[in-house]
Amino acid sequence: MNGQKKDSKISTEQLTQISKQLILWNQHPSGGYTACPLFANYAYSWLRDGSFIANAMDVSGESESAAQFYVWVNQIVLRLESRIELLLEKHERGEYIEQHEFLHTRYQLDGRDDDNAEWGHFQLDGYGTWLWGLVQHYQLVGQTVMPESVLNGVNLVVRYICAFWKQPNFDCWEERGDQLHPSTLACIYGGLQAVGVFNDRSDLLDICSQIKQFIVDHMIHPEDGYVVKSLRPAPSGNHYEIGYAGLDASTLWLCEPFHVFTADHPVMAATINKIEADLKTEDGGIRRYTEDEYYGGGSWILLTAWYGWVSAASGKRFEAEQSLQWIANQADVLGRLPEQAPHNKTNSEVYHSWLSRWGTPATPLLWSHAMFLVLNYQLAK
Repeated sequence: MNGQKKDSKISTEQLTQISKQLILWNQHPSGGYTACPLFANYAYSWLRDGSFIANAMDVSGESESAAQFYVWVNQIVLRLESRIELLLEKHERGEYIEQHEFLHTRYQLDGRDDDNAEWGHFQLDGYGTWLWGLVQHYQLVGQTVMPESVLNGVNLVVRYICAFWKQPNFDCWEERGDQLHPSTLACIYGGLQAVGVFNDRSDLLDICSQIKQFIVDHMIHPEDGYVVKSLRPAPSGNHYEIGYAGLDASTLWLCEPFHVFTADHPVMAATINKIEADLKTEDGGIRRYTEDEYYGGGSWILLTAWYGWVSAASGKRFEAEQSLQWIANQADVLGRLPEQAPHNKTNSEVYHSWLSRWGTPATPLLWSHAMFLVLNYQLAK
C-alpha cells in the first residue's frame, strides 16, 4: 500500500511467453476468453476485453486464437439477428427502448447470454472494438475480402451501432449508464472507420466524421481543452451537459488505436498532459480517474500499457519503456498480472472494504496480459 516499486522477478521476455500461454489456457474451445479465471465476477467473456486480447494474440503470432474469438462473436451476433432487427425497427419508429432490451456486453464462454450479473449490460464499445479487431486480423493475415458468413454479422453490428451511437450506455468500467463516453465513441469510430476502409463504404466514413465532430462539439472542457470523462443529455431540448468534468485515462483510446485524434492534436495533447498531471502516480502507473473508488483507485496495468503505447507512437520511447518495466514489476512470482496495483494515493479504507467483499484484485487479468503484449510489440517494431 505504500506505492513503492518492487524488483521484478520476471523479465519482459519471460512475461511475454507467460502472457501468451495464460491467454491460450483461458480461451474456451468455442473461442471466448475468460476475463479472469480466478475471479468469480469476471468469469465471462467481454466483447471489448476479448477484442483487445485477440488483437494482442494477433500481433504476438497467435492468429489462430484471435480467429477463434472473432468467429465466436460472429456466431453470437448471427444468433441475435432477430433481436437486432427488432431493436432497429423500434428505433426507426421512434419507440423508447429500455436498456435491458439492448445487446449484452459480455457472454457466457459458450456464447449464451449473461442474464444474472448485477452490472449494466448495455455497452456499445465492445461491438465497435470487435469490428476494428476483425479488420486488424484480416490485414495481419493478408486476407483482403471478408467471408460472406462474417460479412452478415459485420453488417448487423454496423447497423446496430450506427443507429444507437448517441444512446447513453455504460462505459468501459460498467459505470454511468445514463451518459455518453468518449472512449465508447472512440471504439465505435475505430470500428466503423476500419470497416469503411476495408469494405469501401464511404457512408461509414461519413458517420465517423459525425462522431468526431460530436466529440469536438460536446466533450471538450470549455476552459482547459481536454476531453472530459462523460457527457449527459440535458433533461430538455437537444443539447448536452458535462456529466463528469474530470477526465478518464480510457480517453487515450481516442489516440491509440482508433486514431480519432493524433497525439499532437491540441485536444489530444491537452488530454495526455492532464492524464500525466492527474492520473499518473509517482512510480509510473496510470489510474482510471481521480474519484475512482474501486479497490481504492489503484493503478491499472492495461491503462499504463496504453499510456506507453501512446508514448511510443509519439516518439517518447523512454516513457514507453518505463511503462513496460512498471508493468513487469507488477507480476507475481508466477508471472501473473493483476487488474490493478495499489499505490501511495490508494484509499486504504476503501481498498480493504473491497478486499472484504471480493478478495484481492482480479489476477491474472487477461486484458492486462494482452496490453503488455501490445506495448511490447509496439516497442519492438
